[in-house]
Amino acid sequence: MVLLKLTVLTTLLTGALGYTAQTCPSTVPESQRQDCHPEHGSTEASCTARGCMWCESSYQGPPWCFFDAQALGSNTPAPGSCDNSICPSCIPEYQRQDCHPEPGSTEGSCTARGCVWCPATTPNTPWCFFDSNVVVPGGQHTQGAYTCSAVNSVIPESQRVDCHPEHGSNQHSCEQKGCFWCPASYEGPPWCFYNQTGGSVIGTGGLGGNGVCPTDIVESNRIDCYPGGGATQGNCEALGCIWCESSVPNTPWCFYNGTFDDVGGEETYRVDCTPEGLNPIKCADRGCAMGAASLPGVPRCYFPPERGYQAVGAPVDLPNGLLFSLKRVGGNAMFGGEVDPLAFLVEYQSDFRIHFKFYDPNDNRFEVPLDIGTPPKPMTKALYNFTWANDPTFTFNITRTDTGATLFDTSMGGLVFEDQFLQIATKLPSMKVYGFGEHEHKSYQHDMSYQTWGMYSRDQPPAYKGNLYGVHPFYMSVEDDNNAHGVLILNSAAQDVTLTPAPAMIYRTIGGVLDLYMFLGPTPENVVQQYTEAIGRPFMPPYWSLGFQLSRYGYNSLATVSDTIDRIRAYDIPHDVQFGDIDYMDEQMDFTYDPVTYAGYPDYVRRLRNDHGMHFVTILDPCITTERSNYRPYDLGQEMGVWINESDGRTPALGKVWPPGASVFPDYTSPYCHDYWITLCKEFFGVIPYDGLWIDMNEPANFGTGSIVGCAQNNINQPPFLPKIWGDLADKTLCPDFKTYIGNMYDTHSLFGWAQSPPTFQAVQEASGKRAFVVSRSTFPGSGKYAAHWLGDNYSQWSNLKNSIVGMLEFSLFGIPYSGADICGFNGDANYEQCNRWMQLGAFYPFARNHNGLGYREQDPGAWDAEFARISREVLLVRYTLNPYLYLLFHQAHTEGSTVVRPLLHEFTSDPETHAIDRQFLWGPALLFSPVLDEGMTSVEAYFPKARWYDYYTGAELSPSQQMTHVTLNAPHDYIPIHVRGGYVIPTQEPARTTTVSRTLPMGLIVALGSDSHIPATGTLFWDDGDSIDTYANGNYFLAEYVADNNGLQTVVRNDGYRGIDSLTFGTIRVFGLSSVSSVMINGFTHSSFSFDATTKELQITNINVGVKDLQSISWA
Repeated sequence: MVLLKLTVLTTLLTGALGYTAQTCPSTVPESQRQDCHPEHGSTEASCTARGCMWCESSYQGPPWCFFDAQALGSNTPAPGSCDNSICPSCIPEYQRQDCHPEPGSTEGSCTARGCVWCPATTPNTPWCFFDSNVVVPGGQHTQGAYTCSAVNSVIPESQRVDCHPEHGSNQHSCEQKGCFWCPASYEGPPWCFYNQTGGSVIGTGGLGGNGVCPTDIVESNRIDCYPGGGATQGNCEALGCIWCESSVPNTPWCFYNGTFDDVGGEETYRVDCTPEGLNPIKCADRGCAMGAASLPGVPRCYFPPERGYQAVGAPVDLPNGLLFSLKRVGGNAMFGGEVDPLAFLVEYQSDFRIHFKFYDPNDNRFEVPLDIGTPPKPMTKALYNFTWANDPTFTFNITRTDTGATLFDTSMGGLVFEDQFLQIATKLPSMKVYGFGEHEHKSYQHDMSYQTWGMYSRDQPPAYKGNLYGVHPFYMSVEDDNNAHGVLILNSAAQDVTLTPAPAMIYRTIGGVLDLYMFLGPTPENVVQQYTEAIGRPFMPPYWSLGFQLSRYGYNSLATVSDTIDRIRAYDIPHDVQFGDIDYMDEQMDFTYDPVTYAGYPDYVRRLRNDHGMHFVTILDPCITTERSNYRPYDLGQEMGVWINESDGRTPALGKVWPPGASVFPDYTSPYCHDYWITLCKEFFGVIPYDGLWIDMNEPANFGTGSIVGCAQNNINQPPFLPKIWGDLADKTLCPDFKTYIGNMYDTHSLFGWAQSPPTFQAVQEASGKRAFVVSRSTFPGSGKYAAHWLGDNYSQWSNLKNSIVGMLEFSLFGIPYSGADICGFNGDANYEQCNRWMQLGAFYPFARNHNGLGYREQDPGAWDAEFARISREVLLVRYTLNPYLYLLFHQAHTEGSTVVRPLLHEFTSDPETHAIDRQFLWGPALLFSPVLDEGMTSVEAYFPKARWYDYYTGAELSPSQQMTHVTLNAPHDYIPIHVRGGYVIPTQEPARTTTVSRTLPMGLIVALGSDSHIPATGTLFWDDGDSIDTYANGNYFLAEYVADNNGLQTVVRNDGYRGIDSLTFGTIRVFGLSSVSSVMINGFTHSSFSFDATTKELQITNINVGVKDLQSISWA
């Protein structure tokens, strides 16, 4: 669930933790609290200093610092009083006019404006406000602190156009721009504004106002060179930029001597030598070069060619590679702690995989303990060549043997290996780059205009540019000739990557080693298959997890859960899985349930499973409270010594999360912790018989910064360089210098969720004896072997609806195919249209779960009206019909490493139009989904690559003239366009309200004939009992292959190891793409139950009633 930006806890270990929700002396209900400290950084001390009350809340939402009549301190004037020793103004609070409406007001910034600063005792009252002695109504002249600039005519405040939109304007900086300054009498109008009459700007006589400008760049194309505010002609020209006034509002006066049309050239290959911020003195000291920049993002301080490393002697030949010794040359250290000499290892691991690593030969630095084995097949003909040079510094290239394309080229320089700053830069073969995460990217294909993405696991709801819950330093590049390759940078320290229009990539990290693996593809699907072979194939989900799932934070009672499920059942909406969020717990403590609000919970879960064929997933957080006696999870952990410790390696680290008081954190990198966790999970299964576990808050999240006593001041907690992440390393988590079994949190922080997943997976299997289902919020390369992932605490917004497709595609690339977003959004109130469209899209997420947050309106499909319920039911029935195909795709992902949800790019790489499409997606190669993603739309634009495409609902073929074009499809409010690709046979099954029932119903096939009559349509059915462990490895499965052409269909059974197949029959088979049909034969016998639609060209063969394993052939003529 969402973790709000709560406050840093400053109390000592031996002291009280302030008022908890249970001990709060205020009589104000939590739901009625009014925030007394809305700005960032509230603490108990700053709150009580304002005369307000500080109490924790028992649930997400209410402020911890709030107004309370009993808490008014002596420093806060009572409402309506006028004591000039306390407040310099006698204006009643209800008459105050906000003088500092933007966030971040302080007493200093307020009085600098000539306004009055006085704390308020009532909510939503400004503390910085206009005083009647300073601004008179109308705002055209002032007395006291400010005087107004002379203007040519009176301009009403409501018509002012802001001339200084950047932060920090004052009268001097305003008039220096040639604009006019006059305080406003009410909130809204700018104080620095253009002098306009009748909409035209009156020239001010400034340096650029006469039309003379040292550039021919038109004003509308100017790119701001000093966006932070405070530009002057001197500091602008010092940056190598152009200074010229503008005659148009909101146009920069300091701008680059170039436009976005000028991208390219040597500038774009520069590597920033002052990534922490431009500093000419540091630049010179580091031996770097300074130069002007013509575009935003181009470094002004950059590495010269002679700075880096040189090879010492010839490399050592290894059985499958080379080993180099390198020495540092040129300039001084950037941040200190240079590694010199430096080792560089190159390993030719297979025909399609090359491994290269920079490391310290004299020190065992931290390396990610992910087992990446050598591929089993011996090398025969490598797809790559490795070459190197040593003039003036050491560089290397990796090229394709067949095309000569350069995939990795470090000749742009910038190689650095210091104790707390490591950097490598490479030219890229094209602008088409995908991956790096976890973020909320707005597009699947990256923006290469100097975009920097930080990676460091963080309890952060999806936000643009924010580093989110997991870390995935993996990217795929599609080359100009449409071949693809991927690169894993195996590092878990805080890191960032900058993508430039060269095109190039600059990667930086603050710990570990530079450990890279390249996968040569050459197709995008090959890249993912090779990547998952290295990091671990995805787990095989149980069949029931392909059903619709429901959850929310805030049911708050078993009665609400029961009522919700009952109304969904009353509408006959498919519903397989119910989740339990932390509100089922007793005081939000793991391995408990509330005996009052959830009385009878275990029996209710058993009834769901036994009487209704449903399944249950329960949440567990990693935080364990220290504040309750006889609490077995804490007592057992103390006994086994399994906690993350402070820097001394002995004292358990304490933070504050959901449970009461201080919490400790299990160290899942320890084998002893595995035993601890598995024991508790198995014991809890005896209380509540769950089918899967949902592990949340495992970044790990902490409501404070570092610990309840903060973090020590040292270079681990405050490193000399901080990648572009949100907050510092300890923000909302634990201190970096705290100890785990395998190293400091500095290196292991982002591995927390990755390390928690294997013992949780094992615990579910041992407890239930069935296939495990684990959903983790924090992930890392290799997590997909044990866990699914949801895209976090998203928002009920149309943008989040659209971006969920990008996230789903990225996690397919990351080797975690079982993913999805919270349908209808977690944060905020969903609306009818948006939630309806989200149910249509979400029905085809691999992880199809509707989940929302505390305090928001109910949004499950039974909560709206009968029409909404009908639409949800019908789209979910389509999902359930297609689940056998989805199950096959997961089997192929588990055994071959292929993707489940994939972009059109993966199937139609030779069509460049597909490379940036992320508003549509495929299931495997054969099903195309084109959802409505925009408000108010009843049509959708879809692209159809060159292939035969059929409407899923009718079987009608898309006109060949519409291939390789964008087509506008009708999409009324109850419809999501789905198309079947010709050349494929898709297994189906009659749907039901649960998969428990649907798995017993007749099977079917969709036969979509391809474009070439000489190439048959093909497909596969994989079937097992749906929840036993290792059915494929043990041979306990059924697998049949289907081949079809214009004359009929043939079946070949490849494995018959599952006896449950004996009771399944075929009911209906649909065939698309025939011109006419007058007869049908099944296994050589005439079959009369069929129909052929002459308009849509669909053949439906019904009432087949032949065993799935017994079907040999069908012919039609």
